[in-house]
Amino acid sequence: MSKKMQITLTVNGEVQELLAEPRELLIHVLRERLNLTGAHIGCETSHCGACTVTMDGKSVKSCTVFAAQANGASITTIEGLSTPDNLHVLQNAFREHHGLQCGFCTPGMITRAAQLLADNPTPTEEEVRFGMAGNLCRCTGYQNIVTSVLAAATEMSAAREAAE
Repeated sequence: MSKKMQITLTVNGEVQELLAEPRELLIHVLRERLNLTGAHIGCETSHCGACTVTMDGKSVKSCTVFAAQANGASITTIEGLSTPDNLHVLQNAFREHHGLQCGFCTPGMITRAAQLLADNPTPTEEEVRFGMAGNLCRCTGYQNIVTSVLAAATEMSAAREAAE
């Protein structure tokens, strides 16, 4: 029997303290212990990106991060990007521009795209394609995903300019 360790995570702005097994994966803590089921378990090898979350300002594939490695980290999941009454700009753009089909990869795609736009608010199409390359979709041809991210970038940029 493994000895559990105390870890503290700030998930979507809320501090979470829990005991975790040393080899327990972050995706399992999020889904099974914190009931945040937006990030999906796809390949469990870091290839698909369905489990993508933001950890301390970087996109990570939570199926390859031990919860212990995330101790003290700030984590944002798809649930943390919006409120029940207000979708994130990216969520609206994916809906309006048909950037999703079955929806399985969509939370990871949107979470990755949010960090991409935080790092580069006005990306080119090539930069979006490169930045999203670690997230796979088996349903779309990616064009609508790229279009969605670019549309969100334009809307977010216009909102920033209007606020200035």
